[in-house]
Amino acid sequence: MLTAAVFLPLLGAFIAGFFGRLIGDRSSQIVTCLGVGLAAACSIPNFIAVALHAHPETVHLMTFLSSGTFEAEWALRYDTLSAVMVMTVTCVSTLIHVYACGYMSHDDSQPRFMAYLSLFTFAMLMLVTADNLVQLFFGWEGVGLVSYLLIGFWFKKPSACAAAIKAFVVNRVGDFGFLLGIFAVYFIFDSVNFDVIFDAAPGKAESAVTFFGIHAHALTITCLLLFVGAMGKSAQLFLHTWLPDAMEGPTPVSALIHAATMVTAGVFLVARMSPLFEYAPDALAFVTFLGATTAFFAATVGCVQNDIKRIIAYSTCSQLGYMFVACGVSAYQGGIFHLMTHAWFKALLFLSAGAVIHAMSDEQDIRKMGGIWKLIPVTFGVMTIGTIAITGIPPFSGFFSKDMIIESALASGTGVGTYAYVMTILVALLTSFYSWRLIFITFFGKPRADHHTMEHVHESPLVMLIPLGLLAVGAIFIGGGFNHFFVGEGREHFWGEAIKVLHENDSIHRAHTEHHNFFVQWLPLIVSLLGLGWAYLFYVRRTDLPGKLAAQFPDIYRFLLNKWYFDELYNWLFVQNAFRLGRIFWKIGDTGIIDRFGPDGIAMVTAKAAQRLRTVQSGYLYHYAFAMIVGIAVIVTWFVVGAH
Repeated sequence: MLTAAVFLPLLGAFIAGFFGRLIGDRSSQIVTCLGVGLAAACSIPNFIAVALHAHPETVHLMTFLSSGTFEAEWALRYDTLSAVMVMTVTCVSTLIHVYACGYMSHDDSQPRFMAYLSLFTFAMLMLVTADNLVQLFFGWEGVGLVSYLLIGFWFKKPSACAAAIKAFVVNRVGDFGFLLGIFAVYFIFDSVNFDVIFDAAPGKAESAVTFFGIHAHALTITCLLLFVGAMGKSAQLFLHTWLPDAMEGPTPVSALIHAATMVTAGVFLVARMSPLFEYAPDALAFVTFLGATTAFFAATVGCVQNDIKRIIAYSTCSQLGYMFVACGVSAYQGGIFHLMTHAWFKALLFLSAGAVIHAMSDEQDIRKMGGIWKLIPVTFGVMTIGTIAITGIPPFSGFFSKDMIIESALASGTGVGTYAYVMTILVALLTSFYSWRLIFITFFGKPRADHHTMEHVHESPLVMLIPLGLLAVGAIFIGGGFNHFFVGEGREHFWGEAIKVLHENDSIHRAHTEHHNFFVQWLPLIVSLLGLGWAYLFYVRRTDLPGKLAAQFPDIYRFLLNKWYFDELYNWLFVQNAFRLGRIFWKIGDTGIIDRFGPDGIAMVTAKAAQRLRTVQSGYLYHYAFAMIVGIAVIVTWFVVGAH
């Protein structure tokens, strides 16, 4: 069952990818959905056996790499962390696969699309079940490659191709840091196997290395390099710019990448490497700071966006910041808990947005919607459930996971933890505002679409609505159902050795004891309700206020609308300078040197000499006879002169 849960999606991808045209669209959909669905069915008993019964195990498949003292096995590691990730990835991915059967029903490349979805799922499963850093990097690069294929699936659309390239390039920047981190781990521990690394970590707690001429703490440098990889994959500030543009792919792609798979890989990496991060407090502080700052940045930008998918994309970026805050204050279990609950309600929000786009004849601008909740009541209902969950209103799932992160940040007792607490409270307010803004503008008020579009507004087919309903059930019950195991009293037994937290760093325990008071516990809910009221006032009662506010503060509005000008900054700093460097190589290198001494120099002289020499080949017999006589005369003269 353990092996089947990982490799069944690969089998489905292989059949649909290589034989899809032969077996047809419907069969390709069936085989990929069946592969991922059976993997999900296998993952549940695996989760029960490994996590709930505390029976972790490792399945050795073969030797992956072996060279001298370096050895990396290809093995499937099933501890609590892996079991949680495998169950979450396969269950959510199955529902996205089924939804895609309806959403992509009119596309002429359905087998290819379904194969990509399953291959993406397999790559993520390889990542979360890795037993060493090399195998993890294999899955890491696998999801990066397939995300490029999925984002640019509509390759005839220039914006989709540009978004795919941008995602690929930005992630390579992060992956360079990740590779350096892997090299540093091998340099320090002489191994890339997790068991060896984790056992030796306490003994290396005080080790130092020289890095680029700087004598520094070894584990701090290593963890920071690993976190650079996490920044790229999980779209943290400075390496976040690819995430909103990834919306150019089909909506099921957005749900798969932004929910339980690719963007959560960085959070998983930090949690997996917790035995190292626990001995690198400066690295943890940096993770906390960047996570909190990213959450604030993305929330502010999400407040003014108008594309329905981009609003949810910035929401993902913000929620990932929450997860890193949790990891940074050593509340890794809280981070993974939010990862799990987020997978359900964020997939629900994305797929609901896809249903809205489907109903509105492919319109994505919420300013051109409105007044449709009675026309698509099921979609409205499930999207509202997802919004309640993400804004942290009990008893829905986001309340349990997000609130524990906020409480743990305060309970950490550090300056950066206090900063994260303030930021996450403020982000909770902004999250509630832009989430309910999306609901109110999209579904309420007067219709702002043209008459033709409104005539064709319709509910999605059952093949799309059933996955939405099941995701809604998860968004409601996952949080309360697993709260005891992730952040409650059963936490230590549940996690076993999968995550290491030093006693002095256990912020979840302190949140339950030292900081368990009414104000701290209920402040996130209070600000969420304030955000709801704020959105209701602006977009239901007084719809003139947003325009007046934007006119009152035009510079701030443009700053947020242009996403803090990160794209413009990077364009000026990197892209334009790359073009300038390219022009220098073109004018001086290619034209001035290569062309001058190549095509325009030696090659031209050779060509002209050959052209003159070609005139000798006239085809007349007497010309050739004359040439032979001249040749004989030259040879005879040579010998005569040489003899004397």
